[in-house]
Amino acid sequence: MPMEPRRNEIDDMIVHEKMQAALEYQNEAWADGMADGIEPEIIADAAFALAMRETIRIHGEHGAEAILDALKTRLLAGEFSPERRVQ
Repeated sequence: MPMEPRRNEIDDMIVHEKMQAALEYQNEAWADGMADGIEPEIIADAAFALAMRETIRIHGEHGAEAILDALKTRLLAGEFSPERRVQ
């Protein structure tokens, strides 16, 4: 009898699928901006600004600071490096 995934595993799969969809939307928006002649630095700055506003709205300034600390750790670990290969 096959084991059914546990609730946490299902939740993790749902979050992963939503993250993939969100990344696709972001990639499309990025490509649209580039096609309109907006420099990647400006697109990145706008994306960060919007993300920070929404993060602060949802989690408050202290929560946003904790998220930034976690992002710094992930950055220093190389998670966002363009050379990093995801398997």
